Amino acid sequence: MSRKRLVFTVGGTTLCALGAGFFMQMGGAGTSAAVVAQPSPIQQSVDAPAALHASDEAALPDSGAITLIAAQPDMQAPEPMPAPDLEDAGGRNRPQADCTVKASAEPAAMASVDLSVTAPCFGNERVTIHHSGMIFTDTTDESGNLALTIPALSEHAVFIVAFATGKGAVAMAQVPGLDAVDRVVLQWSGRSGFELHALEFGASYGDPGHVWVGSVPGEGATGSVLRLGDADTLAPQMAEIYSFPAGASPTSGTVTLSVEAEVTDANCGRDIAAQSLDLRAGEGLQTRDLVLSVPGCSARGDFLVLNNLFDDLKIAAR
Repeated sequence: MSRKRLVFTVGGTTLCALGAGFFMQMGGAGTSAAVVAQPSPIQQSVDAPAALHASDEAALPDSGAITLIAAQPDMQAPEPMPAPDLEDAGGRNRPQADCTVKASAEPAAMASVDLSVTAPCFGNERVTIHHSGMIFTDTTDESGNLALTIPALSEHAVFIVAFATGKGAVAMAQVPGLDAVDRVVLQWSGRSGFELHALEFGASYGDPGHVWVGSVPGEGATGSVLRLGDADTLAPQMAEIYSFPAGASPTSGTVTLSVEAEVTDANCGRDIAAQSLDLRAGEGLQTRDLVLSVPGCSARGDFLVLNNLFDDLKIAAR
């Protein structure tokens, strides 16, 4: 990744309760920005799945007994359309379409889950996926189907699939090998311009060990970054996940993690919010909220860099 990097330290009260080291990567004149410790707007849609994760997820009712709510509480939900009551040539009623939403989950490589959604009456529809506090939105195809591979955050992985009408489904899967994977998640709402970056074992930006959503998997890197979510949906919710197979690493050393946000027309001069989820072997899932005050639009093209939102990964060779 070719970027001119002029790094400026912003000290004092900007490094407040979140403990995040905050820098400005710039291509022009100096500007300022701030990290503030206040409840994140993204938390409005995170509370419900986080509460599920904190309790016994196995106690969730089945999909026929649960009322699901879309991730955007103030979005006007359209009235569900009844299936047409069609008649054949002889005047007899034909069976109505089956509009049941179904979801299935199967364990996949690298402690992930293959999630499949079938929703025949919800073609080309926005759908919200919840899993252990992670939330993202995607879009079904014309037939109402959606297939995704999702990095798991729990050995007993529960996935809630919710459409704007309140229709949805629940799928569960047992995920082996999660204790051998270190995993961090950055999630946000809207077009905030966030990116998650990992520098493995001393790599610099643009080196083979620099891992981000724009890098080629497997080219000199052990870990990988996956982006989930459809940025073109209404009020998109996005997530980026970095996974490192710590239980099978042939190398000892440190993986340095950072978060960047480019100053764009969509976010300049605004406060933008994100949330981190951090899962390390032998530890519970840790969360942290973040709000950034983005510089004005004259700083378009600059990059805000937070180096300490995540603790570095300490890797021991196996």
